[in-house]
Amino acid sequence: MRGTDTSQVEVTNISRHGFWILVDDTELFLPFDKFPWFKDATVARILHVERPQPHHMYWPDLDVDLTVDSIEHPDRYPLRARGHDAV
Repeated sequence: MRGTDTSQVEVTNISRHGFWILVDDTELFLPFDKFPWFKDATVARILHVERPQPHHMYWPDLDVDLTVDSIEHPDRYPLRARGHDAV
C-alpha cells in the first residue's frame, strides 16, 4: 500500500506551443517541438501526470517518462527513432 504523496507535480497551463508543469516550486515549459509525444494528446492525457520519484515524471495515458533534467535541457537528450536503422 502506498503512503501519502508528498511530491507535487501539476500542469498549470497548456497553449498551442506547449505546456507548463509546476514541480514543487519550479515551473517548467515543455514545448511541443521538443516533446512531440504531447502535441496531439488530449488535455485530459496531458493533465494526468504522476511523479514516481523526485526528478521523474510519468504520463501513464501516453506512456511517457521524463526526468526534470531532460525537460530543463532537451538538447542533451536528442530524439531517436527506434527500428529505423539504415540498411
